[in-house]
Amino acid sequence: MPPLQLPDRVVDERTRDRAVAHLRDAGVVLPTLRQLADPTLVPERVTAALEGVGPDDADPRNLFRIHWFNDATRRSSVSVPEHVVLPPQLTGVAARVVVVLGDRFPMIRAHKVLPAYACLVPRLVTGGFDPGSQRAVWPSTGNYCRGGVAISRILGCRGVAVLPEGMSAERFAWLRHWVTSPDDVITTPGTESNVREIYERCDELAQDPANVVINQFSEFGNHLVHRLCTGRALGTVFEHLREEDAGLRLHAFVAASGSAGTLGAGDHLAEAYGADIVAVEALECPTLLRNGFGEHNIQGIGDKHVPLIHHVHATDAVVGVSDRATDELSVLFDDPAGLAYLRERRGVPDSTLAALPSFGLSSICNVVAAVKLARLRDLGPDDVVVTVATDGAELYESERRRIRARDFADGFDEAAAARVLGQWVLGADTGDVLEATRADRDRIFNLGYYTWVEQRGTSVEDFVARRDPEFWTGLLDSIDAWDDLVVEFNERTGVAAR
Repeated sequence: MPPLQLPDRVVDERTRDRAVAHLRDAGVVLPTLRQLADPTLVPERVTAALEGVGPDDADPRNLFRIHWFNDATRRSSVSVPEHVVLPPQLTGVAARVVVVLGDRFPMIRAHKVLPAYACLVPRLVTGGFDPGSQRAVWPSTGNYCRGGVAISRILGCRGVAVLPEGMSAERFAWLRHWVTSPDDVITTPGTESNVREIYERCDELAQDPANVVINQFSEFGNHLVHRLCTGRALGTVFEHLREEDAGLRLHAFVAASGSAGTLGAGDHLAEAYGADIVAVEALECPTLLRNGFGEHNIQGIGDKHVPLIHHVHATDAVVGVSDRATDELSVLFDDPAGLAYLRERRGVPDSTLAALPSFGLSSICNVVAAVKLARLRDLGPDDVVVTVATDGAELYESERRRIRARDFADGFDEAAAARVLGQWVLGADTGDVLEATRADRDRIFNLGYYTWVEQRGTSVEDFVARRDPEFWTGLLDSIDAWDDLVVEFNERTGVAAR
């Protein structure tokens, strides 16, 4: 199948039939994309069956919890995705910085399980993947491979995580618990910025036809599921806020680039509300800002290349954030002395403090970038900047211990808390922000040529086709085709009718 074509038809009847039999035996019913975008579309009998299922169980019914509308227990649905509006006492800006919480997702407590599902299931229902004989290989710098392993296990197939060896210990502990075999966790050299090494290891694995590489950086299902599901969820949050204050404007959507999948939500928000789309990256590896390179510790962001699914010409700005900021703020948001400082000296409400455990390193990065943008553009109280907390702080306890030893060897106290908040948030400068012109977008777009054409074998024609806005809107046609295939697949398994 051409690299830019989403599956919209059955490509191998025999493989599809084997997949049907496999999921029938496993008792799996697949949700459609539109059901994940709007859980009220899920049949009541399915929702009722979830009551006895734990959110972290390897149970096929948890597929119907892969959405933004879970409550804090992750057992029940809510009408508005859970979020926090950060107050000026914390951000130092008048604009409303709204953070939608990704740790409400099942199994991995991170929103990356959503694109993992969207990238595998089209293959499954079109006969492009045999869950009984093939392994799903998930290249990742963080949570995507965890989501892929979770989806694989639920579907009764083997999932292989390929990720840098420098990721947090908590990620590896989770993977060891979920994979079928210890051999299904494969580490590559380096950290966040070493994506090419991941690709090269996956190329080796792909020599065996039993391995199917599902590359989030080039899978347009990743873009589409965020445009549909994440975009709708963020729009629901904004509409909820606007019910209380009709004068609010959705000024921008801010998200760290990573695979660029989450940025796809911006396409929906730009179309529906006129919001700007702002990509964020680590200042230590300023690929989009300066065609630069380096290493950093904002875990969950891969760089030194431009993902194939990044809609570059829809990107309005790029913001650089230092990993020293995210490192030290992660300690502030966790330490008792830091929380006491925020409460007693800054007047940050307890409701805001209660949400801080939902902020992992890339989540903090998104918040700092939103503050920098608001300060640069002098946004006021009627302006909303929305972003996401991809994962929570529980994934980074080992990182905080390392950061404490490095930066706060004498202990973390009120003075340290004041310095960290003042340096990285209240006093965050407006440098390292690019207001993208057409020339800037062309430069960033062209940079992707060296990865996708010269290194990855994408044709020039396919690569260049992505310049056209109609290419991206045309992808939306695949949603109904995919959902129709899912419905047909479920009818063939017969599990839903049992």
